[in-house]
Amino acid sequence: MADDYSARHLSVLEGLEAVRKRPGMYIGSTDSRGLMHCLWEIIDNSVDEALAGHGSEIDVLLHADSSVEVRDRARGIPVDVEPKTGLTGVEVVFTKLHAGGKFGGGSYGASGGLHGVGASVVNALSERLDVEVDRGGKTYAMSFRHGEPGTFADQGEKTPDAPFTPFVSGSELRVIGKVAKGVTGTRIRYWADRQIFGRDAEFQLLDLIGRARQTAFLVPGLGIQLSDERGQETVRERFHFEGGITEFVEFLAPDAAVTDVWRITGTGAYTETVPVLQANGHMEPTELQRECEVEIALRWGTGYETVFRSFVNIIATPKGGSHQTGFEQGLMKFFRAETEKNARKLKMGSDKLEKDDILAGLSAVLTVRLPEPQFEGQTKEVLGTPAVRAIVANVVNKALAERFASTKRDDKTQSAQVLEKIVAEMKSRIAARAHKETQRRKNALESSTLPAKLVDCRSNDVAESELFIVEGDSALGTAKLGRDSEFQALLPIRGKILNTQKASVSDMLSNLECASIIQVVGAGSGRSFELEQARYGKVIIMADADVDGAHIRTLLLTLFFRYMRPMIEDGRVFAAVPPLHRVVAINNGSKPNDVIYTYSEAELHSVLAALKKSGRRYQEPIQRYKGLGEMDADQLAETTMSRSHRTLRRVRVTDAESAANVFELLMGNDVAPRKDFIIAGQGLNRARIDA
Repeated sequence: MADDYSARHLSVLEGLEAVRKRPGMYIGSTDSRGLMHCLWEIIDNSVDEALAGHGSEIDVLLHADSSVEVRDRARGIPVDVEPKTGLTGVEVVFTKLHAGGKFGGGSYGASGGLHGVGASVVNALSERLDVEVDRGGKTYAMSFRHGEPGTFADQGEKTPDAPFTPFVSGSELRVIGKVAKGVTGTRIRYWADRQIFGRDAEFQLLDLIGRARQTAFLVPGLGIQLSDERGQETVRERFHFEGGITEFVEFLAPDAAVTDVWRITGTGAYTETVPVLQANGHMEPTELQRECEVEIALRWGTGYETVFRSFVNIIATPKGGSHQTGFEQGLMKFFRAETEKNARKLKMGSDKLEKDDILAGLSAVLTVRLPEPQFEGQTKEVLGTPAVRAIVANVVNKALAERFASTKRDDKTQSAQVLEKIVAEMKSRIAARAHKETQRRKNALESSTLPAKLVDCRSNDVAESELFIVEGDSALGTAKLGRDSEFQALLPIRGKILNTQKASVSDMLSNLECASIIQVVGAGSGRSFELEQARYGKVIIMADADVDGAHIRTLLLTLFFRYMRPMIEDGRVFAAVPPLHRVVAINNGSKPNDVIYTYSEAELHSVLAALKKSGRRYQEPIQRYKGLGEMDADQLAETTMSRSHRTLRRVRVTDAESAANVFELLMGNDVAPRKDFIIAGQGLNRARIDA
């Protein structure tokens, strides 16, 4: 067998063939995520120009024909001939892997592009790519098909299906027009290759909006315009911020502020040995002096969620890296020393802070800028440069020490509030650990520790059991008779519970209704919540089908979202759907009448119209349920509680940040945005409110 394996069995992939053969190696995947990664490779090139001080506007257009176009007003890709390859700069950038202006720091001090493969990879994975460059008073153009340069014989509108003729003897960078003196920029339009990307892969507008907004925050003064022409109406969004990451933190923060946004800046130097291309064409290891710029904005809020974003040269690093490690180490070192110094005043005893105690309620944005950072892979999700960790840790430690030593009244007040919050989080964690055993499911002998108003079920099978949170004692009485006592438990609540979006944690825990719900669910709350300890497989909110019922349901969902979110994320929270009307259709003779339940006014009118059309009569007046208490036990069981007939709406959180923003808009302290939302929504269809 060994003799049959020789050098002729080896394959050598030339140029962009490797990209088309193994696209996942370069863009991560070939679904929508990979498609978006390609787009951001092109956009980031324009952003790098803006970072270098060239161009302040970027336009991104999603065309109706599935192509995408990126325009900037920067320096434009070089159009002169690169001496080593004999090709124009445009062709080098789009056809040669590991080619570009971001090696060695000659053209860019700090950039997101490092490997010189972004534009060429996008070109290789495109059915067609057109590039136009404005430089030197002229507009230059070149086209590619699957990464190969040539010309398309277009008849009118550009299309990837147009006849294509590749260059044979030499490539041509065409001059297609003139521009005014001093006008420069680049326009790139491409059609992703559907042989590479799945048919379901498409550009995600919400992801694009989020990333564009993020980039505009990170590059103050940069304007990014998005246009989506794929729908019946063009959607346009423009982002432009002058406040930088301070404004970014204020946008991200999900809770009320304990401190102002603190801004931390600093630099650090380190040496790095890297291969450098010499004049003779050889790569030689050379020790270079590097500088790392650190910029941080952070503030603590009243909640317990941590919102953290880290960036390297404005490229997001969602999986962290050495800069995030340094940030956390700097916080830990400083706050452990500070709390030990004030242990008696803070009544800490011998307990030690942990990282989660410090990060609770923290919203922070960390950016570092350095030449040629080391990333793990082309997708740049993790920073690997080791020296950055110590630099960031030192900057954080030094800046916090200066602030906590400040004699300004605001600084002293906010510093004391942060220490009190962190120590309170530590004590809460320790108390939660000490009482962990009491949060398990109670058996019949231990049930006296649960609220007296709980009507529990007999089954100990968590997966089968259901907890109905019922609005009012009148509905509880009916629900008792209509439930299956083997696996359905009932917990009544009195009226509208506390708005936990506005209230503090202590107010929430001291509220009888909120405390009862948390105690009955049995899995704790906030950071100490443990999903596996939950006593019920389903929690079903059963409120009246009216405006008050919708308000109560929203208040309950706010409680679950803020303090028991894993229940929602695991798909274990539901809203019951009780009917609005009961129509009794009369049958002739001795046959029992038919009972039809409807759940909206439109459905009622449709049912009545169908009965009239078929010549059937119905009892009048039609029963309209104003509340669950108006149903008898059989009706409630049949429509809302019986597994074989009921309808439940599962509550899901597919985008936690968007959901948090909606909860803050509807239930938070800031009244003005809520007023604007209500005024803007006057034209909404009322039927959509519960949709």
